[in-house]
Amino acid sequence: WLKKGVDAVTDNATVFSSEDAFVTLGVGKNMVSSIRHWCTVARLIKADPHQRRRLVPTEFGKSIFNDKNGFDPYLEDPATLWLIHWQITTNINQATTWYWAFNVLRKNQFVSTTFTEELYKWAQQQKESMKPVSDNTLQRDVNCFIRTYCQSRHTAAVVEESFDSPLVELNLIAELPEGNGYEFQRGEKETLPVEIFTATLVAFWDLCSFERDTLPFSDLMYAPLSPGRIFRLDEDTMTAYLENLAQLTNEALQYDETAGLKQVYRRKNLNLMKLLERHYE
Repeated sequence: WLKKGVDAVTDNATVFSSEDAFVTLGVGKNMVSSIRHWCTVARLIKADPHQRRRLVPTEFGKSIFNDKNGFDPYLEDPATLWLIHWQITTNINQATTWYWAFNVLRKNQFVSTTFTEELYKWAQQQKESMKPVSDNTLQRDVNCFIRTYCQSRHTAAVVEESFDSPLVELNLIAELPEGNGYEFQRGEKETLPVEIFTATLVAFWDLCSFERDTLPFSDLMYAPLSPGRIFRLDEDTMTAYLENLAQLTNEALQYDETAGLKQVYRRKNLNLMKLLERHYE
């Protein structure tokens, strides 16, 4: 579905505004809106800055889904799912529930009702820094959020809103026995390559601490937008990734534990796309 959306705006920038978009895309009318929504939320397409009714692929969207030289046009590599997950969960305005769950919520286990209540309270406190969110939107988002990552035991199909969500494969959330809520799965992520981890580390560093040449282990583990939070890593897994940085980056990034001080040092800036190319080449 995501590729279908990127391909569609590549061919016709106004496709989602046309009355026959469902014919062009070969899906139902509701799915047209869903494809546009998720491609936008995952930062695969965006509004043309010069013409608001037109949509264009982002550099990220083109780099993944381009038929000629895209990294993974048909989503065959789990690494791409981690990238899409990262793009969604760092998008505070267009994926508020996803952002909050991975960057703000500190509980490892949750039930839908208290999850929604706590999310609503937080959203009310953020009125000045983000778009307002209605109660109905939040409840719908919470249900969709859960189905995005966790296929219910009670149904063989994932709801249409989450596109038969490929992100279920990441095993980030599991339903607890007897249907008593849900649990984030912290720890090792076998399908998360070090190149993808490092690219998100670089993006986090550039966004939050660009002027600094060192980054504490604790920030990488627990700060909002950090790889530790976005990928739900534990400290042992984080350490294992960090110990590979020097080799991967030709010592541009180095992890060091001296006198109990655990930090990553940056010797020179790195290009995020080059890191992605390293994985996909």
